[in-house]
Amino acid sequence: MKKTYILLVLLSASLLQTGCSSDFLDEPKPTNNVTPDVIFSNRAGVDAFIAGILRLNRGQFLNNEAAGLQSVYFARSVRGESLIQKQIWFGDDYDFQNREATYTRPNFTWRFSYKIIDQLNNLIKGIESSSQLSEQDKRETKSQALALRGFYYFQLALEFGDAYQSPKNLQFPPIYTEPTSEGKGMSTKAEFFGQILSDLETAVAGLSEERIDKSYINKQVAQAFLAQVYQYTGDWNNAKATAHEAYGGNTSAVLDAAGYSKGFNDFNAREWLWALPQTADQSAYYMSHPHAMMDHVAVAYHGTFINDDFVNLFSGTDVRNLFSNLYNAPVGDWQEFVTSKFKFTFDADIPVIRYPELILIEAEAEYHLGNESRARELLDAIRLNRDNQAQASTASGNALFELILTERRKEFYGENGIEWFDAKRLLRGITRTGNHRTHINLTADDKRFELKIPQEEIDANPNITNSVNSNR
Repeated sequence: MKKTYILLVLLSASLLQTGCSSDFLDEPKPTNNVTPDVIFSNRAGVDAFIAGILRLNRGQFLNNEAAGLQSVYFARSVRGESLIQKQIWFGDDYDFQNREATYTRPNFTWRFSYKIIDQLNNLIKGIESSSQLSEQDKRETKSQALALRGFYYFQLALEFGDAYQSPKNLQFPPIYTEPTSEGKGMSTKAEFFGQILSDLETAVAGLSEERIDKSYINKQVAQAFLAQVYQYTGDWNNAKATAHEAYGGNTSAVLDAAGYSKGFNDFNAREWLWALPQTADQSAYYMSHPHAMMDHVAVAYHGTFINDDFVNLFSGTDVRNLFSNLYNAPVGDWQEFVTSKFKFTFDADIPVIRYPELILIEAEAEYHLGNESRARELLDAIRLNRDNQAQASTASGNALFELILTERRKEFYGENGIEWFDAKRLLRGITRTGNHRTHINLTADDKRFELKIPQEEIDANPNITNSVNSNR
């Protein structure tokens, strides 16, 4: 059941707001709001604060391409090889023309992430300072906050830092663990990932499996966050363990081929672990990407098309083969293929993490650890579930690795920018082939994998100078 949030949520989410350095985070403080003493006097008040922060995930900020977490993910999706974006919202991201210090993508991604981090720091401080919360309530609610903080620091690392395995050693964004209105200087890669891992590992230890609904954080969600970070850093033993724990270790219990064609708009779907809910009475529904952009039947933007080389990766019996030439475009035209994977409605929920991703993280980990038989078993759990005519894989060595990466592309296109994520972490680059509107060739460790530090942050923060962008 979708959660309807009351006024207290909105009040608590804005309470005690201080900036990290940006004007966006330094808004006037309310003078007649709910006080911290009330919010942190009981579990219900803290839960309301958390609900308010979670609402920010699915927020309405600057515009359609700068709205909430869904817009960060969709911008990554169109920067890959599989999707083709019309020159409307996200068109500049597709063209790799949205990374300069004064442009929308860096400004929004920085503001949005630090907005949530700031709220989480206020939440953590309030929990720690409370004399009325039980120790159990403190541990559970603080752990939710730490999990989200680690997650959002990871998003900043992905967008503003070089790849973990990269030799460039760019400066990483500032680290804030307490509410403050004073801007800090840039950090190092080691410091930044140390903070991410500390937050997430502590969160996992303090969380249970219980939660209100799939928009909330529990132990499995925090384990999924950790699995993504371990995969990104190449810590394969920990990636294997946390991914396995996050989906429960039973592939058949979490996979549902029949659900694949139902529109990816209901967070009660069996395969969804963490999601952003949407209700019809909220005003952000036209910012519900990928749905509003990729559904070409509903009254929406009709802005995203599918690369023909990517379409050719799917067999005719694969349940994920939902492509059609809806507009009767000529063969090879960039508008030839669309997909019906996502169905837009005014209450379309948005998937963030699904169980198949964790199965494939475990498969990749097993491959890197030399356990190719187990890697094939996990890979085929996905392949044979999606295509009842598929044959079990016999690939080995690098061919097996490439099959795992291809399966990730096929499974998650449009959802989370997984091919951009893989290209960055593996230093593989991105080469667009087929009928792309804009052909591009990003070499390994190309500077276009990183956003520049926003000029507004540089102007507002005396501890960050213009030189920070000199090698970006």
